[in-house]
Amino acid sequence: MSKDNGAAFEVPPQMRELAEKSVAQAKQAFDSFISAAQHAVNTAENQAATARSGAKEVSQLAMRYAERNINGSFDFAQKLIRADDPKEVMALHGEYVRGQIAALTEQAKELGQQAVKMTGQSPH
Repeated sequence: MSKDNGAAFEVPPQMRELAEKSVAQAKQAFDSFISAAQHAVNTAENQAATARSGAKEVSQLAMRYAERNINGSFDFAQKLIRADDPKEVMALHGEYVRGQIAALTEQAKELGQQAVKMTGQSPH
């Protein structure tokens, strides 16, 4: 082993300058990475909140549809009970079917609009 004869270890100024620049660049790159990561986390949180909100709206919409459709079925059943003859039963049935088709068409349209709203796209 060699003994240090008391000479001070000197880092050449160019080497020190290069090391300082490297550290500064590394810190800048790290800061940029952290900023991008925070942005990604915020974006993901916002998208999750939007998805939860959209899912809640769709659930509420589906419950309103179910309630409306079931009430329509009960109304139809009550009308059938009061029907006087097969001709009236057939007329009531035709009215009910037309009403259900119209309701289901409107419900599908509204659900489609809600889906477009959830994805953030503009409808065509």
